[in-house]
Amino acid sequence: MEKITQLVARIFIGHIFLLAGLNKIGAYEGTQGYMAAMGVPGSLLPAVILLEILGGLAIITGWKARLTSYALAGFTLVAGIIFHSNLADQTQMIMFMKNIAITGGLLLIAVHGSGAYSLDNRNHA
Repeated sequence: MEKITQLVARIFIGHIFLLAGLNKIGAYEGTQGYMAAMGVPGSLLPAVILLEILGGLAIITGWKARLTSYALAGFTLVAGIIFHSNLADQTQMIMFMKNIAITGGLLLIAVHGSGAYSLDNRNHA
């Protein structure tokens, strides 16, 4: 059961980033405008999209999961601080806490690894 749970957990966390990156492609100009309104250069959007899509796929497949988890944890924490720091707004507070929770899940992957059903451990499954 532990092996399946590790896989499901990676899929749950990784899909958030994969879908977010794909959605940003479809809403490119709007996302750039939102980033600029929050003081983040819109020119960083291609890097964000790549990080989210490739990072999400890496977490889902369990490839370089520890390193990827650290990178996505830092990204998620910084994004929460930049985009969801208005804690007086209940919706923004919930979004901020969501980012904190995702960061925690990513740090667990970073510390414990991707588990048996992963590319990182394909010879040990």
